[in-house]
Amino acid sequence: MGICPFGLFRLRFDPQSVIIFVSLFYELISNTFMVTADKIRNIAIIAHVDHGKTTLVDAMLQQSGTYRDNEAVVERVMDSMDIERERGITIMAKNTSVRYGDHKINIVDTPGHADFGGEVERVLKMVDGIVLLVDSAEGCLPQTRFVLRKALELKLPCIALVNKIDRQDARPEEVVNEIYDLFIDLGATDEQIEFPILYSISRDGIAKKDLADESKDLRPLFDQVLETIPAPKAVREDALQLLVANIDYNAFVGRLAIGRMFSGTISKNQEVAVSKRDGSIQKTRVKELFVFEGLERVSVESAGVGEIVALAGFDDINIGETITLPDNPTPLPVIAVDEPTISMIFGVNTSPFSGIDGKFVTSRQIKDRLDRELLGNVALRITQTEAAEQFKVSGRGELQLAILIEMMRREGYEVQVSKPEVITQKDETTGETLEPFEQVVIDVPEEFIGVVTEALGRRKGQMTKMINNGSGRVRLEYEIPSRGLIGFRGEFLTETKGTGLLNTIFLRFDKWQGEMKNRSTGSLVADRMGESTTYSLYNLQERGTLFIKPGVKVYEGMIVGENARAVDLDVNAIKEKKLTNMRTTSADEAMRLVPVRDMSLERALEFIADDELIEVTPKAIRLRKRVLKANERPKK
Repeated sequence: MGICPFGLFRLRFDPQSVIIFVSLFYELISNTFMVTADKIRNIAIIAHVDHGKTTLVDAMLQQSGTYRDNEAVVERVMDSMDIERERGITIMAKNTSVRYGDHKINIVDTPGHADFGGEVERVLKMVDGIVLLVDSAEGCLPQTRFVLRKALELKLPCIALVNKIDRQDARPEEVVNEIYDLFIDLGATDEQIEFPILYSISRDGIAKKDLADESKDLRPLFDQVLETIPAPKAVREDALQLLVANIDYNAFVGRLAIGRMFSGTISKNQEVAVSKRDGSIQKTRVKELFVFEGLERVSVESAGVGEIVALAGFDDINIGETITLPDNPTPLPVIAVDEPTISMIFGVNTSPFSGIDGKFVTSRQIKDRLDRELLGNVALRITQTEAAEQFKVSGRGELQLAILIEMMRREGYEVQVSKPEVITQKDETTGETLEPFEQVVIDVPEEFIGVVTEALGRRKGQMTKMINNGSGRVRLEYEIPSRGLIGFRGEFLTETKGTGLLNTIFLRFDKWQGEMKNRSTGSLVADRMGESTTYSLYNLQERGTLFIKPGVKVYEGMIVGENARAVDLDVNAIKEKKLTNMRTTSADEAMRLVPVRDMSLERALEFIADDELIEVTPKAIRLRKRVLKANERPKK
């Protein structure tokens, strides 16, 4: 005999009754998370970087009752990676869900930076509509155009949300006109251009249908989502179709395939088939089935059309593949993303200091890590070079590759990487070499127009538009070869004294623009191994800008500074002052060193020349020459 454990009433059951009661109770709990397709809405929030997407998701979670009243809430909760929180940008697309009345809204938060556009292309397959977020002061920027073009190609309905209307320089009416112009420019259909417009302050959790409204919450936005975004419909009635759009890992159940149900229903322990990219079919069984509730994954017995689910039991599944029925396999089209435009060579660290800081230093370990990155990053390409210890990694931009290097560094890997290079193509009809071009949107104070125009002119940039709103700042739009932007960001910030804003996005492949002038300065290169001294650096600082402080270990071929002249200079960075018995009046004078230039990974990628490499270890970022020995190195 047993006793009911709930304490509300005391009834005596025999053990068999307890088992039946518990199973029924578990089924009841599972079914509370089952939602019919007509009550589901799947949306992606897309915008340019720093326009407030993740902050808006925070407010939606807060107002939908996801958090307990006494729960400690972290800002930008969707930016869960350390590197995302440090940089204040979203790198990986992530999904969550909120409940509004009896409806469930699945939300995908996307990156806003152009380098992570592959994430946006991947997740747009999971949703039925988008919320296009636009800053009320900055207006439509390059990534706004990119993500909207992808959404319009998929014929997704759109809700325009003009955010940050509380800014002092807000101009919401003009921004609405910019959004209409952008839709027309991208060839939107008559149905697509009839989109609703709302205004918001995502930081305060306020949305309005009209600027004069007295709204205090996000209810107008939730209502608009239910009204505008259609409920998911089954693609077919006779099959199971689940498109895998993301891969995750769980320490308890292993690899998780995250995707959206397009047709049929799926259940725990069901036998299914994976339709691979090459057309082959692989049978397996669903070990665990989860749906997203708020920030949690909740285990359920089954899920239907329109639901975004996570499945365990798939050890060899990749993004873009379809989970279907073994007896009636009906694969969906594979997710296609734009080709990469920038490549770098990743290699084994061959410096004299290799193996001191890192745990993973061999080519096999680096190759395994890069292969693992490919599983979840659809915009990357990795190929083996002629040298066994080097790999060519191609991506959308410098930032994407820099983030990958930084993640590997934090995980204990040691690598050396080359200068970024653009990926060229051959024109099939004319045989001409084509190179990638980017659209650049620059926002600067009026007094810096001259220096910016001159700098971009040197890099083969062509101005296409110039807008002066009379606010003291000017917006310039350029078309420029991608290789002209390598190393430009640092120069741009210096020339505009940190007040300029620079945004870029891939435009097209066009004719090769000829030779381009590279860095006009040389490098100060250490000529022997040892520890840098104040005395030596004091005498070197008049030669240029130093990258190292006293007490730093250096080796022959390591770059310790930037030479003011256009030649490389071999220097002795470890020289000590000779001690004598003679006294001089200047002997006790303090040697004052100019502050060094701290070389971050992005700065280093912009700085290095073709004959230089970056050595990346968990504790240090060093610049070095490809050929370390001075007598073997070709002179500039």
